[in-house]
Amino acid sequence: MTAPDAAVLPDVLDEDLRVVFVGINPGLTSAAAGHSFHTPGNRFWPALHRAGFTPRQLRAEEERLLLGWGLGITSIVRRPTARAAQLSRDELVAGGRDLAERVGAIRPRWLAMLGVTGYRAAFGLPRARLGPQDATIGGARVWVVPNPSGLNAHFPPRALAVEFARMRVAAGVPDRSGILGDGPFPDSAPR
Repeated sequence: MTAPDAAVLPDVLDEDLRVVFVGINPGLTSAAAGHSFHTPGNRFWPALHRAGFTPRQLRAEEERLLLGWGLGITSIVRRPTARAAQLSRDELVAGGRDLAERVGAIRPRWLAMLGVTGYRAAFGLPRARLGPQDATIGGARVWVVPNPSGLNAHFPPRALAVEFARMRVAAGVPDRSGILGDGPFPDSAPR
């Protein structure tokens, strides 16, 4: 259930970013805290570091540091919910249109969509799979990585980091952690 007074979580965005990470929508805990991926059990921050996007594992409260590395965060739908399954298909489609407008205004090079299910629903692409996409959004190239939610048991932490690292290498972001390097990466999970 969505809290009636749930705050809209601010985006972490600027012009000309290299990669913007796009979640489905904020969780209630993150919205209340005012920071992205603040929910306990979410594996976004560890995956980002292990994949080489950041030199150390950030806390959610440090999210604005990403801008200095050419990275940002937003979501398809801005309305916070306890679970993404509470969003209607219409909300996802409207959120996809809104995202395209926001992205077009700031011109990032890449969007890293966090989860294939939300991406499919928002953009009417039922056959989309993990990895690079043919479609662009607001002029940005798109790569779908696994959803870092702790509920996504299909991808253990290392496999999640490998998928994020594949995207990092394609986007030309330097390895800032030295954990996985610049590939080649082992297969991490079925596609």
